[in-house]
Amino acid sequence: MTSRDDNPFKVKPGTPKGGDGAGSGRRAQRFVSQVLKQVSKAGANASGARGARPASTFGRGRVAAGRTGHTLGVTARRVVIKSRYVVLKKAGAKSVATHLRYIERDGVTRDGQRGQAYGPEADAADLKAFEERGKGDRHQFRFIVSVEDAGELEDLRSYTREFMQRMSTDLETRLDWVAVDHWDTDNPHTHIVLRGRTAEGPGRGSDLVIAPDYMAHGMRMRASELATEWLGPRTELEIRQGLLQEVEQERLTSLDRALLRQATLDIMDLTQQPKDRQRQTVLRARLQRLEAMELVERIDANHWRLSPSMEQTLAGMGERGDILRTIHRAMKGQHRELVLEMEPSKAVIGRIAAKGLADELNDRGYLVVDGIDGRAHYVRLPVGADLAALPLGGIVEVKAAGGERAVDRNIATVARDGIYRTAEHLGQLEQTSDRDPLSTVEVHVRRLEALRGAGIVQRMAEGLWQVPPDLMEKARRHDAHRGTGPTIELRSHLPIDQQVRTVGATWLDRQLVLSDVGLAVRGFGAQVRDAMRSRGDFLVELSLAQHHGQRIVLERNLLSNLRDRELAIIGKSLQDQTGQTYRPLKDGERVSGIYRRSIQLDSGRFAMLDDGMGFNLVPWRPVIEQRLGQQVCAVMRGQSVSWLLGRQRGMSVS
Repeated sequence: MTSRDDNPFKVKPGTPKGGDGAGSGRRAQRFVSQVLKQVSKAGANASGARGARPASTFGRGRVAAGRTGHTLGVTARRVVIKSRYVVLKKAGAKSVATHLRYIERDGVTRDGQRGQAYGPEADAADLKAFEERGKGDRHQFRFIVSVEDAGELEDLRSYTREFMQRMSTDLETRLDWVAVDHWDTDNPHTHIVLRGRTAEGPGRGSDLVIAPDYMAHGMRMRASELATEWLGPRTELEIRQGLLQEVEQERLTSLDRALLRQATLDIMDLTQQPKDRQRQTVLRARLQRLEAMELVERIDANHWRLSPSMEQTLAGMGERGDILRTIHRAMKGQHRELVLEMEPSKAVIGRIAAKGLADELNDRGYLVVDGIDGRAHYVRLPVGADLAALPLGGIVEVKAAGGERAVDRNIATVARDGIYRTAEHLGQLEQTSDRDPLSTVEVHVRRLEALRGAGIVQRMAEGLWQVPPDLMEKARRHDAHRGTGPTIELRSHLPIDQQVRTVGATWLDRQLVLSDVGLAVRGFGAQVRDAMRSRGDFLVELSLAQHHGQRIVLERNLLSNLRDRELAIIGKSLQDQTGQTYRPLKDGERVSGIYRRSIQLDSGRFAMLDDGMGFNLVPWRPVIEQRLGQQVCAVMRGQSVSWLLGRQRGMSVS
């Protein structure tokens, strides 16, 4: 038997499974990160010099990262910098324009005006030119710089320029950037967008690669160094007052981070630094507060056991507090039951009371929806949702991701022997005295068209659909696969008070057809009830409804008639402007033409198709926006439309 192993056996561990479970809503930490965190808590030092981090081995700013901050002490001004590295191809073609438009939004200046972007020299930067210069860039950097005492700075713009100049020196290249100052929060801050391209010096015109150490620490130290120069060091009184304020806060604070760093195997020993009595006193007070919150357990007078979930719980409490303040500001004193379910489990319908970004760095938005159920809902939007397309006061419907839809249930119920027939469904609705049976069937046809595009159902002939026996489950999986967040659908861009006396098929009219479904007797639900009564009176004036005692009886196919009236008025106006003939569409008619533009009407958004001789107005869908200026084809079916796109004959989007 020899000692040499000619066929060595090597173990290859599989990828560790996260232990949090999918239900936590947070991505599980990488296994290596968890190990390093526990090693750090156990008191182990980093490799290399004792207590030091391994230095970066690539990227600009490596030298500066190792030198900055050595002269700073505990009295230095604190600065928080959030960084994001954006690969432009993955982010999408409109990512840069959307982000720049957001940081220049209304209401961010000291006096509540629109933000103004600036650059190294210009006080009014040309964002379109900046976007054009960066079209060939591989990546882009986005920063949020928040100086703790930014309110005391006389000129935040000058501070940002000096900070970026020092960064330029550290990185050994001229930087191409734009910035916007935001004063609309408790902590004034600056958004900076930096091109990922070098401008001069060695490697000119190459990708700008910043050393990880500089991104993680060097930038913050430079910003802190500059803030300390401008404002002077913090006094002992300022430091103590700041720490005392953190003692009672229900959020993750710097005191909590200090406890997590100093703890060994989740045990905090207050005898480790006996000389710093003032700080030990503050830490003891914080531990007593955390004990009352059941996040730590007292072992004896100087030893405490930290809960493994302390950091996550405190972060969640801080987020919850921010959400509550956001809802209270949005409702402006109106009494509502508050719902903090960020991704609702069932559909929410109501007016948009407020909107904004919950995560400014990653462009993740939120809505505060004043629901028809009498409650105020905080809804976190999917990543990339366009806030500009969701106007304040507009009516929105938020649908839970992957939830069961009533329309799918209706289709499965009506179908006989696996076949759904529109004529049969229409007849059933007419027998049950549905107020607008044609519109109801069209809603189901639009859903069937969407499911056909996913290969779940098949259209056998006009008005005839083959549906699988497990339609509900397949439709649910399809909806869940389409996105990671709830589906947001704008039902009306008009506030309800503007819908009362308008000519067009409004959201109020749909509520009249549905007979007050889901309306609460308080809050926004009560406001909708009042608006519906006024809308009913207006429809009587238009001879589209009649009073029968206390009831209002609507004309058959009310929504179609209102839409056609509005289209006739708008079509005549556009005909006078363009000199082309407006051609109203008929049910089942197929039209084609060049998609010129979209028009927002009270009945919804419509696409203008130009065939050279005249034009049609066709219900718009988001998918056709990429076909602007191109030839498209559509088939009208009542109030719905099937867009025929690409070379696939019959491929439709509803």
